[in-house]
Amino acid sequence: MSAALIRGVAVMAPLLVVMVAAAARRPGERGVAAALVATGWNLLVLAAVNALALEAGWWSFHARGGVVHGVPVDLLLGWAVLWGAVPALVAPRAPVPLTAAVLAWLDLALMPLAEPVLLLGPGWLAGESLAIACSLVPGLLVARWTWAGRALPARAAVQVVLAGGLGLALPVLVTGVWRQPAWVLAVVAQVMAVPMTLGLAAVREFAVRGGGTPLPYDPPRRLVTGGPYAYVRNPMQVAMTAGYLVLGTLDPAFLAAAAIAFAYGAGLAAWHEGEQLDGRFGAEWHAYRRAVRPWLPRMRPAMPPVMPPATLYVRAGCGRCAAVGRWFERREPVALRIAAAEDHPRELVRITYETAGGDTAEGVAALARASTHVHLGWALCGWLLMLPGLGWFVQLCVDAFGAGPVTPVRPAPR
Repeated sequence: MSAALIRGVAVMAPLLVVMVAAAARRPGERGVAAALVATGWNLLVLAAVNALALEAGWWSFHARGGVVHGVPVDLLLGWAVLWGAVPALVAPRAPVPLTAAVLAWLDLALMPLAEPVLLLGPGWLAGESLAIACSLVPGLLVARWTWAGRALPARAAVQVVLAGGLGLALPVLVTGVWRQPAWVLAVVAQVMAVPMTLGLAAVREFAVRGGGTPLPYDPPRRLVTGGPYAYVRNPMQVAMTAGYLVLGTLDPAFLAAAAIAFAYGAGLAAWHEGEQLDGRFGAEWHAYRRAVRPWLPRMRPAMPPVMPPATLYVRAGCGRCAAVGRWFERREPVALRIAAAEDHPRELVRITYETAGGDTAEGVAALARASTHVHLGWALCGWLLMLPGLGWFVQLCVDAFGAGPVTPVRPAPR
């Protein structure tokens, strides 16, 4: 079999199956989301597995044209679609172990037939096992969760990994900007932390407050206006565009990427998302759109109802707690009331942040949430502390240095 035929079949056959399945089943938004996320996951992980395979000698490619770092792009895309979109659309409710076993068997049967394009080494089964464990199985799981609307934190985390991997890590590797001197990379990484914190905080707000993900086909169930969205209407697009502008100091190709990201966000995405939000939230969406700009962040959060009102409870009888309360009061936070913990109906052992809807946070997490009511600079610090693991570590350090829980405060008599 000729190399051209092998490469053509490898990419066109899975795409043909996807088109037939989509026409027959007509998947809804969740089905489309499942196919997209699963394909994206497999594309990212299989790119890494193939790079490792070339280094380890598990297999190699004999191909001309359409090759990036030794890997034919058509084969990679076909493999990602076969393991991602195909099972998500053809058999979305089939048991994951059965689907994984069928696709693994198919892969084991087809890979030796791909010569002369794919040349297998003596340890190719090790690479295949790694691909199945890290790419195929997680992709099937995230597709199932997306279709069923389950495991929201995992779904949001996968989309963060995909955005960072496909949108930033792969372009950085392909362009070779990582070969810059260490001090240059360190400075760029520190500057990049600002927009990336904004973007991660927006994803978190979507998942925690909105009950959805950034993917338009798997959106939040509620209109999200707090957190980063009280400062700017498109925090994720702003974060990605700003990140490309920073990387543009290392390679002009990223300046073109920034222009494309801005054009997409300000054009097609704004039109599509605006239509969706208008249909789902109506007057609430229009009021929010009038209060918050799409690209230029506000220095102070928008007033309620955009920024949800909250209360920060501090113990008046505790010197360091009262000092924290005064610090916030001097900065005139937006939609944040400072109250005595002694007046709370529950016994409070830490500084506590509480919204009208009953959403609460304590200790460092409470201060992080409260800081988002001050201004953009302090909000960025707060969003950084909300990142998984970081807030826990800071709270651990605070407790270790003697600023941990205090004697319970007795509820005020009613």
